[in-house]
Amino acid sequence: MRGWLRQAAGGLPRQFWFLWTGTLINRVGSFAVLFLSIYLTSQKGFSQSQAGLILGFYGIGGAIGTLGGGVLADRWGRRPTMLIAQFGAAALMLALGFVQTYPQIAVTTMLLGLFSEAVRPAFSAMMVDIVPEQDRVRAFSLNYWAVNLGFAAAAILAGFATKFDYLLLFVGDAATTLITATITAIFLAETRPARAHHSRTGPGPGMGTALRDRVYVVFLLLNFVTVLVVLQHLSTLPIAMLADGHSAATYGTIIAVNGVLIVAGQLFVPKLIEGRDSAKVLAAAALLIGAGFGLVALAETPAMYALTVIIWTLGEMLQSPSNAATVAALSPPGLRGRYQGLNSLSWAVGGALAPILGGLVLQKGGGAILWGGCFVLCAAVAAGQLLAGPGRIRRALRLRADEDPAPETTAAAG
Repeated sequence: MRGWLRQAAGGLPRQFWFLWTGTLINRVGSFAVLFLSIYLTSQKGFSQSQAGLILGFYGIGGAIGTLGGGVLADRWGRRPTMLIAQFGAAALMLALGFVQTYPQIAVTTMLLGLFSEAVRPAFSAMMVDIVPEQDRVRAFSLNYWAVNLGFAAAAILAGFATKFDYLLLFVGDAATTLITATITAIFLAETRPARAHHSRTGPGPGMGTALRDRVYVVFLLLNFVTVLVVLQHLSTLPIAMLADGHSAATYGTIIAVNGVLIVAGQLFVPKLIEGRDSAKVLAAAALLIGAGFGLVALAETPAMYALTVIIWTLGEMLQSPSNAATVAALSPPGLRGRYQGLNSLSWAVGGALAPILGGLVLQKGGGAILWGGCFVLCAAVAAGQLLAGPGRIRRALRLRADEDPAPETTAAAG
């Protein structure tokens, strides 16, 4: 066991563990957004459509925040961007628990989405800055594990909190965000490279540079299609299960298999994919995701639905760290924040479109078309990953040759 722990977690920089700890604490306290729709309908008396619109405002703010956070992470630095976003998110989370009118809640929620999501590209860029390339798959796997462990704990704790007072959701979420910001302020050093290198990797720095990067844009498009499929588990999958006569509680139990499997097995993934071509890993992940969702068309019993969740979760476990490591490998040092911001944006847009497109296909074409289409899309993604893989390798090698071996860092303020 000690040997396995050394392989899974040994040798990573000290600063990574402060980032990891902040992730875990923040996710354990991620109560409010998780239960926001329930709070708005049961406590505030808003309709389902009104609650959905509020969540849409959060998504709009999040999309703006991911892009803005990426730009600021490159211009101002990772640490100041994270501090502004974290302290701002803590204040807005607390405010959301006290505002009363619909317009107030809508504006506060949109600002909360902006600040909450702005931290992600800066956080990811700092991870890439401090973790050597050969350790990034392990590092991102560990972070992904912390996210899911914290999320599972948050769901349980939030359930208890709602039995006493919904205000506890917002106070607890704000408190854990504040603790994470304190860790950033005290223990994290700035890691932004002293200068960008563009001698062989493209024109001057800016968001336009990232958007003109065809290798990266193709990768984002492939990831975006995968996101559209994966996020069906939050929208059309429960609808399909309810149509088969299963209860909401049954859906909750079955979808919990996803979190349990990730927490139990994610730390074994780096050893499994170590030394393998990332394009082949991503292709295999896409096929597993496609197969899992495709089999929903045949599922009727809870056991069969659980099997489909297991299959696509295995694909998700392969996809997440490989995807993050690929983004890191394709990001020029001076533009890592922007590249991470665009990657986060692909998830935000996918999160907004997945339930809309999935619902339309399910309504117009039926389950067989929807779930069969999910498999076809993922098979196309797998082929695209294999075709695009050599180009990504060439791009990563050029960036590695241009990268400064020792980026300048500054000490954290005490």
